[in-house]
Formats: sequence, C-alpha cells, structure tokens
Amino acid sequence: MLQLLSILDIKLFSFINHGLKNTFFDFLMPVITTREYWTIPILLGFALLIIFGKEKGRDTFFLCLIALIISDSVTNQILKPLFHRLRPFETISDVNQLVKAWGYSMPSSHAVNIFTAATVISYIWRKTWVTVFMFVIAAMVAFSRVYAGVHYPGDVLAGILFSIIFSFIAIKLFGIIKQIQKRRVQK
Repeated sequence: MLQLLSILDIKLFSFINHGLKNTFFDFLMPVITTREYWTIPILLGFALLIIFGKEKGRDTFFLCLIALIISDSVTNQILKPLFHRLRPFETISDVNQLVKAWGYSMPSSHAVNIFTAATVISYIWRKTWVTVFMFVIAAMVAFSRVYAGVHYPGDVLAGILFSIIFSFIAIKLFGIIKQIQKRRVQK
C-alpha cells in the first residue's frame, strides 16, 4: 500500500511540476512560495490588526503567534527528522526546481504553517469571506511548493493534516489563557 501511495505521489508531482509548466506559473509560483515577498505585508497586516483591530485583532495576532510557534517548531525539530524524506529534486533527475530549499521534505513547513494560520484566523473572525480568503491563499502556497519542485504532494497533504492538530492545540491553549486572563480581571 505504501509503495502504491509513493508511486501516486511521484506521478502527481510530475504532472504538477512538468505537466502544468507554463511561463505565468514559472513567474507567479516563486513569488507565492518565497517567504521574503510576504514578510513585510504579513508584519504590516498584524500591526494594523493590533492597532485597529481592537480585542479581536489582538486575539488574532496572539493566537497566530502561539499556533505558529507550535507548528513550526514541532514540524522542523521533530517531524521532518522523524520522516527523513528527501526532497523531489534530490531524488528525481529532471525536476523543474524554481526555488531553493533545504532540509527534509515531509511534512511541508509552508503547508503546515499557512494552513495553521488560516485555521486559527478563521476561528477568531468566523466570517465566510475571511475563511475563503485565507484558505485560497493557503491552497496557493501549498500548490506552489509542488509546482516549484521542492515538495511532493504527499508532503503538502501531511502538512495540511498536521495543521489541523496544531490548530486544535493552539486554540485550546488560547482558550485556557483567555480564561486565566478573564479570572484576573474579575478579581
């Protein structure tokens, strides 16, 4: 069964990385997948949330911070070394690699982190348009990792699944912190 999944993973990778190749995606996917392009807009967005978003904005920032510390740390320090999976460009000779990547492949840190952020932001805001927007961005980032040749689809899928766990843990932890905070205010 694992061998069949591995074959399907490679075939789907090849379809996305080669079969969908075009000049527009060759330009767009590195922009979507490279963190440096997103650092300033994300920091600016969080600053605006903290300044103008009142309690909900601060809660969004704080919950994202908790969730991303958990997801990124566990993914990079525990899961990637545990799975020990090489990246596609390290095992397949004709990969269309558009960006640099290092370390192990499974699960995709980008997928884990962006889906974790999308989940917790959607949890706080509870508005359909926010949820749709966040998950469209998350799906684009996840797809870009495969198209750019640095992850197998299975790495991204594993990242999405782990993001559910990390989001749940962060939301529960956040709830505990909010209860403690509420008790302090009532005293």
